[in-house]
Amino acid sequence: MMFRQTLLLAGQNFSGWHRNARIWMTFALGLVMCFMLTDQMIGRAQIYNSSVQIFEPFIWTFGDAQSVMLSSVLLLVLFADMPFTGQEAPYCLIRTTRKIWLMGQVLYVISAVVIYNVFLFAVEALIALPWAYPGNVWSASSAALAYGAGENAALPVSLKTMESSTPFECMALVFLLMLLYSLFIAAFMLFLNLSAGGAAGVIGAILMNLYGYLLNPEFFMKIFEIPRGAAYRANILCGWLSPLNHATFPMHGFGYDYLPRIYVSAALFAVGIGILTGFSMGRMKKYNFEFQQVEE
Repeated sequence: MMFRQTLLLAGQNFSGWHRNARIWMTFALGLVMCFMLTDQMIGRAQIYNSSVQIFEPFIWTFGDAQSVMLSSVLLLVLFADMPFTGQEAPYCLIRTTRKIWLMGQVLYVISAVVIYNVFLFAVEALIALPWAYPGNVWSASSAALAYGAGENAALPVSLKTMESSTPFECMALVFLLMLLYSLFIAAFMLFLNLSAGGAAGVIGAILMNLYGYLLNPEFFMKIFEIPRGAAYRANILCGWLSPLNHATFPMHGFGYDYLPRIYVSAALFAVGIGILTGFSMGRMKKYNFEFQQVEE
């Protein structure tokens, strides 16, 4: 009974997607973002008349901290009104408990984040399709960029990434890290909205992204005037302390340095999401609902 109510509550939120301008805006902005971020790689493939592996645009686009951050910022539009106390909320709360109602909202958030990330992945693949092949082998275009042919390109093509994984494996891991980071930001927003209300979730998510962005190894070294000889230690420190770097595939260790492993980052995100969800459940007991009356 409880599971069925949770599903119905989550489904109720989805039922209003087709008439919600924020939903359309989020996916429209995501589409534009994918076109802009993928432009350089596809442009080079056209110039050199070369092909790309179909998942490479997604891998190189979202294997960069700035792109992951941009994708998560769009979630602020999608989830700005959490915990979704619309006109139907009072009727739902009469027929169920606060705990079940919040579980329905959490299930909706998880499902929406998955749909959003699958959408970005599908758009990247469709953009690459005319110049792509499906084989599980890195393309000559990526190899050239990794070895320095694209020194002036703002593409995070990493030789370390190519040496340590195949396109299929790398795509799955990049998608997992990006998904977990998005869920972490959404869980953080939900907790702040339940705790402080208003725009607390949006402000907190922006600050969290800003913290991760500023904890870039190069920027970190400039701010604290760390000598170049200590670059390795600064890189390790930033890799561990920044949630955004935990969501970035190249900022992980692959057996020959002390950066976090993929499974460690995934576990940290899972624990963080679980703790924030638990805190949200606790805050729900004292949450004061404010419903807007609409004149008939």
